[in-house]
Amino acid sequence: MQNNTVNTATFRRFGIFTIVAVYLLILAGGIVRSTGSGMGCPDWPRCFGRWIPPTHISELPADYMLKYKVEGHSAEFNATKTWIEYINRLLGAIIGFLIFLVVVYSVPFLKKDKTIFYLSLLTFILVGFEAWLGKVVVATNLSPIMITIHMAGSLVILALLIYIISRSQTQHIRFAVTNRKYMELFLWVLIAFTFIQILGGTQVREQIDEISFAMGNQQRETWISKLGGFFVFHRIFSVIVLAANSYFLFIASRRSDNTIFIKSARYSLGLLFFEFFSGVVMAVLDIPAFIQPIHLLCASLIFGLQFFMLVLLYFSEEVKSGISVKMESL
Repeated sequence: MQNNTVNTATFRRFGIFTIVAVYLLILAGGIVRSTGSGMGCPDWPRCFGRWIPPTHISELPADYMLKYKVEGHSAEFNATKTWIEYINRLLGAIIGFLIFLVVVYSVPFLKKDKTIFYLSLLTFILVGFEAWLGKVVVATNLSPIMITIHMAGSLVILALLIYIISRSQTQHIRFAVTNRKYMELFLWVLIAFTFIQILGGTQVREQIDEISFAMGNQQRETWISKLGGFFVFHRIFSVIVLAANSYFLFIASRRSDNTIFIKSARYSLGLLFFEFFSGVVMAVLDIPAFIQPIHLLCASLIFGLQFFMLVLLYFSEEVKSGISVKMESL
């Protein structure tokens, strides 16, 4: 019995480490995009033919620009951009190792909950697929479609990890709630809204990259005026998302008095207000590069919190009245 408890605790610990690492990777990916470092390493899995990238152009052969060109585009070495992209890839490798450990420590669950093991294994496979997508992104010279798919894959992995770790703690996450089905449906809508906003924001980011490239990274103050329908939709839809999340907190606080559930709804709404504010700042200050990765990270945190609340509801118990909550911790 004690051994099973230790295995569960270790499984949960590595799972949480991995979730944190995924968020760090999303932040690193945002930094890669905002600094234009996506092609800092023009080849994959190596970087300029090395496992540890160069720090100075003198370490590269004279014909390196042609040797490592992608889709007809010559490779230009920039030490800062190269190492930003390299660290991004390194984080991806660390996540792969962490999820492998999650799979190893999920083996004991084969005796009591096979779903946890198989979903852990699926997550590990998806990480491998994400690594392959990273190669495709580089090979296609940062194709917008591939970048969007790559981002969507990260969110799927995040959702799976949240579900797996929460499921392993089912004895701690049962609580009472009224109108559970309605709450679940509402959360699915919120998650879909967030997912659409993140992918829409990715498309807006791609448009900004194209405008920046076309204008030689000059006249930054004119970029927003050149954005198309994606940006208009992204901006208007953000108001709808904010209103929907505000209403969800209102009904959540009345249909359950579970502390963790309500706090998650509050944190999600708080992050959404910050997300909204950072979007306004980007529009007013002509898209400063340092805010872009923070904007993306906040959106991903909101997605994670919303999915976590959905998992909590999945393991809750429907009551008609007289809510009595027993869960105190996870």
